[in-house]
Amino acid sequence: MYKKIILFCCLFPSIFSFAQEGTTEEAPKKEYGKVFGFFESNGQWYLNDKELKINHPDYPIRSNNYLGLNYNYKRFTVGVQTESYVDNALLNFNPKYEKTNIGTYFLNYKSNKLDVTAGYFYQQFGSGLILRTWEDRALGINNALRGGKISYKPFDFISLTALYGKQRTGFEVANSDIYGFNTDIDITNLFNKDHFTLEIGFSYVGRNELTDVIRPKFLSLTNAYSGRLNFSKGAFYIATEYDYKSPDAIVEFGEIEEDFIKSGSALLINTGFSKKGFGIDATFRRLENMSFFSERKAKGNSYNDKIINFVPSLTKQHHNNLANIYVYQAQSNVSMPDEAILKAGEIGGQIDIFYNFKKGSSLGGKYGTKIALNASSWFGLAGKYSFYNPRDYKTDFFSLGQKYFTDYNIEIDKKINDNLTMNFVYINQYYNKKLIEETYGLVKTNNIGLEGTYKFKNKNQSLRILAEHLWADSDKKNWGGGTFEFNFNQKISLYLTDLYNYGNEDVEKRQHYYSFGGVFRQKSTRIQLAYGRQRGGLMCVGGVCRMVPESSGLSLNINTAF
Repeated sequence: MYKKIILFCCLFPSIFSFAQEGTTEEAPKKEYGKVFGFFESNGQWYLNDKELKINHPDYPIRSNNYLGLNYNYKRFTVGVQTESYVDNALLNFNPKYEKTNIGTYFLNYKSNKLDVTAGYFYQQFGSGLILRTWEDRALGINNALRGGKISYKPFDFISLTALYGKQRTGFEVANSDIYGFNTDIDITNLFNKDHFTLEIGFSYVGRNELTDVIRPKFLSLTNAYSGRLNFSKGAFYIATEYDYKSPDAIVEFGEIEEDFIKSGSALLINTGFSKKGFGIDATFRRLENMSFFSERKAKGNSYNDKIINFVPSLTKQHHNNLANIYVYQAQSNVSMPDEAILKAGEIGGQIDIFYNFKKGSSLGGKYGTKIALNASSWFGLAGKYSFYNPRDYKTDFFSLGQKYFTDYNIEIDKKINDNLTMNFVYINQYYNKKLIEETYGLVKTNNIGLEGTYKFKNKNQSLRILAEHLWADSDKKNWGGGTFEFNFNQKISLYLTDLYNYGNEDVEKRQHYYSFGGVFRQKSTRIQLAYGRQRGGLMCVGGVCRMVPESSGLSLNINTAF
């Protein structure tokens, strides 16, 4: 049956287009609606690599493919997303993604006040700390809910949302029920004030999962609540959110600890000030036992499968390759694998400062200079921990525990002349590998990067060169790297990049991780072909990460929208 549905989805746009072309000019204009969608294919041909001691997998040619088709007519929209993983999904993707199947489908009705969806849908309450469902194909995440959602806006100052669903996992759904309610109130609009902005929000999410534990000491229904307050006036703004999760059993090593039951909480504060040429933004966050999955035993899986909430790492997202070797991951779980690693969450924050030196000033020069400072520090929660029976902990709310991670960096952008722009970055990092990865080791690094972009007289052509170096006092030690990218025009570009782990104490692991390829762009279509090696480690998007294995081969990526 699915093959027939997929064939129909592929033929439907052509049939619909033919029907439109058959309309004569004399006939009255009719509204047929609109068909739109996308296609994305990410393929990899894995090859053997003797130097890296890599043997290709059983199915060396693999691809992840996505076809989305939507039809809109007036206030109604219907859509379906078909997914195909042939011969298998790319390495380290959730093994539940296999073969060809229907991934999601939905029917939506939307008016000025009412928005109703049946089928699969995505939703976020507040910052996402108690609920966010989303799709990220690079990370292999699609945790949509299958059920129904109603959003209603009776007045301009208030919106209400209620939902129910089961969470997607692979091509099936999790064995639990998710309930949710959210309201946002714009106080400013309510009282017709325009010299400031004041908004409040409240959310509830419930996860009901039956357990096979006999006479459990915890409820099958776990409740999460959220309260938010946002205020801004002129150049100043502040946003706060507090979340609470009702007591639930802790899961360790894939098993439910029925005598280890704890509640969870989160506090998030973001504030800042900005005006022309200057800005400052600061974020504080405290998490305690805030992992939240549609099935309890899903905690700790490496695919972000069955995850209900959104807990990204709050650190700067660096664009330099070597700055992303030691990447912090948010520590929201309770984890006590041994007496030396006792974790119940994290506390810390980051601050960003931006300043533009004016044109004509001593530091700004002819074109001005931009400088950005960033600092982030993250720690465990201080308190009393009991490793042996009874397993328990009691944290101090604002006290700092063991240091997890710090990142202090400065970035300078300088336009030299009409053709040349330079960028310099320095990054200092502290990475407690033992606590973050629950392995062993502590790494301190210093990283510098110098990047230049030259635009030729033909403004569509440009050359970008990046040189970078990482000094590390342990682990894999020092790295050097470089990138060369030439844009022939707005459609075609070629690139070459290489990362060299020359400082590795194991001589056989002093390897080059090179990659070269090209990109073609035409309107909404992008095609990329590349050959090279992939450095194993974390690949992160927006503070959420996926572990990728070391590999070598040829890749082809196609992305288009219509």
